[in-house]
Amino acid sequence: MATPRPERPDWYARTPQDVTAALGVDPAAGLPAAKAAELLAAHGPNALPEEQAPPTWRRFLDQYRSYMQIVLVGAAIVSLAIQEWSTAILLVALTLLNAVVGLRQEGKAESAMNALKSMMKATARVRRDGTESEIGAEGLVVGDIVLVAAGDQVPADGRIIEANALQIDESALTGESVPAAKGAEPLAAATDAPGPGDQTNMAFMNSPVTHGSAVLVVTATGAGTELGRIAGMLSATAKEEPPLTRQLNTLTVWITAAAGLTMIVMFAMGRSRDQAWDALFVSAVSLAIAAIPEALPTVTQAILSVGSLNLAQRSAIVKELPSVETLAFTSAINSDKTGTLTMNQVTVVEVLTPTDRYTVSGTGYGLDGRIHHAAGRSAGVEDAILPYVVASDAQLVDGAVVGDPTEGALLVLGHKAGLDIDATREGFPKLATLPFDPTYKLMATFHSAVDAAGRPVVRCFVKGAVPAVTARAATALAAGESVPWAEELSRRAREETERMGGEGRRVMAAAVRDLDPDGFDPDGDLLALVTDLSMTSLVGMVDPPRAESRAAVASAQEAHIRVRMVTGDDVTTGAAIARQLGIPGEAVLGADFAALPEPEQLARIDDIGVVGRVAPEHKVLLADLLKKKGHVVAMTGDGVNDAPAIKAADIGIAMGSGTDVAKNAGRMILSDDNFATIVYAVEQGRKIYDNLTKYIRFVLLLLVTFVLTFLGATVFNIAAGEPFTPPQVLWIHFVVNASFGFALGFDQESTGLMRRRPRPRGESVLTRPVMVTVGLAGLAIAVILLGLIELGTSRYDSEAVGQSMAFTAFSLCLIVAAFECRSETDSVLTPATFDSKQMNWVALAQFVLAALVTQLDGFQNILGTTEIDLRQFGWALLSALVLLVLWELGKYLARRGRSA
Repeated sequence: MATPRPERPDWYARTPQDVTAALGVDPAAGLPAAKAAELLAAHGPNALPEEQAPPTWRRFLDQYRSYMQIVLVGAAIVSLAIQEWSTAILLVALTLLNAVVGLRQEGKAESAMNALKSMMKATARVRRDGTESEIGAEGLVVGDIVLVAAGDQVPADGRIIEANALQIDESALTGESVPAAKGAEPLAAATDAPGPGDQTNMAFMNSPVTHGSAVLVVTATGAGTELGRIAGMLSATAKEEPPLTRQLNTLTVWITAAAGLTMIVMFAMGRSRDQAWDALFVSAVSLAIAAIPEALPTVTQAILSVGSLNLAQRSAIVKELPSVETLAFTSAINSDKTGTLTMNQVTVVEVLTPTDRYTVSGTGYGLDGRIHHAAGRSAGVEDAILPYVVASDAQLVDGAVVGDPTEGALLVLGHKAGLDIDATREGFPKLATLPFDPTYKLMATFHSAVDAAGRPVVRCFVKGAVPAVTARAATALAAGESVPWAEELSRRAREETERMGGEGRRVMAAAVRDLDPDGFDPDGDLLALVTDLSMTSLVGMVDPPRAESRAAVASAQEAHIRVRMVTGDDVTTGAAIARQLGIPGEAVLGADFAALPEPEQLARIDDIGVVGRVAPEHKVLLADLLKKKGHVVAMTGDGVNDAPAIKAADIGIAMGSGTDVAKNAGRMILSDDNFATIVYAVEQGRKIYDNLTKYIRFVLLLLVTFVLTFLGATVFNIAAGEPFTPPQVLWIHFVVNASFGFALGFDQESTGLMRRRPRPRGESVLTRPVMVTVGLAGLAIAVILLGLIELGTSRYDSEAVGQSMAFTAFSLCLIVAAFECRSETDSVLTPATFDSKQMNWVALAQFVLAALVTQLDGFQNILGTTEIDLRQFGWALLSALVLLVLWELGKYLARRGRSA
């Protein structure tokens, strides 16, 4: 479950006077320096605890906690005890290789808490003992009076007691795509504490001030801040172990158990036949080496490494290799809206005047769109949109917006209308500015101008929220003429605002008024002059969906992956974008959903497509609920508020443009912030995992064959219970098995892979069909190999010849097995069998080596083989053909059973 929001003083519901009185501070003088020092000593600095990475030696030793490493170390110790020096050295080298590879792929230790701390290394302008000074932000204490202005970072959580046109970018905390307007007025007390995005009189640590200035009193520092609360959630959230890692551990346990049982039988029967202990230990070491897939970790790491490099070339950077295969299991994607599904570039798409309607093409801050006159009789749109261009502090520089993104979108609109932005502004010299304030929700600028009669006037240009501007209107500009702002026009404005709002658009209004220059005082009450306005237009703006997002969502749904939008924006906007993208389901508020009892949450979550106004704990809750329902969850995000959920998800995906905190918490980073890249990564993850399962089927067959062959040799006293020597076992593992492992790991993508349902959470790669297949095939190969050893002993009077025939047959049978393992049911007797160049080359190389290992002196000395003639090689080749026929017969019966 999500971490509940702790109880905190309701500073937002108190007046500035009550807050400062409760904290014992005079806003005009600030805290006394002596008291600030006492508080700092008592409560500690305004900083978060630092996360220490484990030392390298500890991380190296942790590599020996896997079952496979433990078994290899045990086999090496036994080899030393019986003085099998070369085998012991080789086994120790293998464990060191696995440990080094694992250590390298671990990468950096987690440093999300350190990233949070580095974000806080700032200064603060503080008032103490009646004077202002600049100190390190870590020296702030509760009760300090802090002054902030545009360009500053808020150094601690605080209650705003004075504000001047203040706007703060809280997107990293709340997910809101536009800066939040702030003021000093108290909010109404509520039973449930509002989230940070709704506390309009509070400022939160590390949020940048984008506009205006303020004085605030510090109410929380360090771990007590909103940022500190998220840090606590982050450190308390455990990462999930990747599915394949769990399955490989399970596989190792099963194989080890089978090998252990075989060893018990081997020792019991060997002693009953009076075999020497040292001979039995040599056979046991051979079995231990045979039953452990020594090459599996290296091959798996190589396959995942190459897969991660391919993903990086497509802007998906995987920090931890097992996350590549986790992508294959993904069945639910909780995606942020702004910048991931959308462009994160506000775009004006519609302009309405009392008589005309215009649509606007182009997306984002690009200047290549046009304004289309959809309805009406006006000669042009320039006068209708002029206030948006003039009443603005933003600039367009080389196609980028400098300043408020909404104002930037309005400048792009002016450019599309053919206005020369700089020349237009120069034609209206500015006299005064009434900055935007959340209390009156508009901005006005006053300029020198000339009216239609040629008289000098002071022209007031106004833009702001529709209700705020229309409430001050008296007339409207209609087709170049002034008409009364009658009830009909007011009703139409409300209806159009509601319509565009329902489509997920942000709506603004513009107006003008001419004033007499003689009575104008630029230092007077400017708000009082913003009356009797003449309405010029409404504009509808939207952060448009990325062009490729809809297709990516459709691809995800075709792959049976449920996509949900999880956003800090309001539900209406999120639902509108979701409809455009084809994301089904109802839209709910995060707080409303979190308030439901868990059984109802689990029952409803499948029907939900959009969750709006989410807090960090809501995102963690969604991930936890989906995991309880058996989903493998991917979570995207970019802000500090996203980090706990990114870490809690099975595959946390951070945006490349996001905060370092989110990137450190995630397992994958999207350098292009594009949802389509996530779907591509899932597709590649499925391909890699599918190929890994082909290899695991092959490895499992190999191990079953080894165990059954050693067990059969022990029971029937063939080759003294040691059908293969340790060098021969290692040859099969590292020359035959590893080379086919790479070939299978980089195989072609299976047909229809993205139309399959994701594998259920916890489903083992050891499914019943796989177990039946490898069990029967392994038994068949074991019988063949033991039969060849007996054939060599009885027909050719040489156990060594029989073992060499079996060793050759084993390699040839594994060639057949490699091709058969590419599919559980499809026949290999088709041209498609040879569509993989690497498989063809490896098969050819293994066939040649199978012939040479018994013919060349070097191989005979290393592997302990003996020369066999063409007839004896034919027995080995016949064995592989028999396996092919039996396997194809089994697949045929499986296909018939499945179709029936």
